[in-house]
Amino acid sequence: MYKYKLNSKIREAAPGSTSSRQKYQEERIVAFKQIQDKLNTLYPLIDNAKEETIAYYKENPQSYGVVYGTDMILDYLNDIEELLKV
Repeated sequence: MYKYKLNSKIREAAPGSTSSRQKYQEERIVAFKQIQDKLNTLYPLIDNAKEETIAYYKENPQSYGVVYGTDMILDYLNDIEELLKV
């Protein structure tokens, strides 16, 4: 279902090498900050998409058109939530 590869740097490190292990672990922890930053950039985009959808439906009250793929977005968010559950 998920296609990703673990960072290959861990395999290249010499056994017992604490500095490379520490660097690897620090990179993994920093990734959470990057994820948080990315999520924070989504809030204004979601608000904008909502406003555009409202405007579209006001102009086209009989429409069943999809302005933004909310079902897909919700599916992705649910997948992320499942990945983070321990």
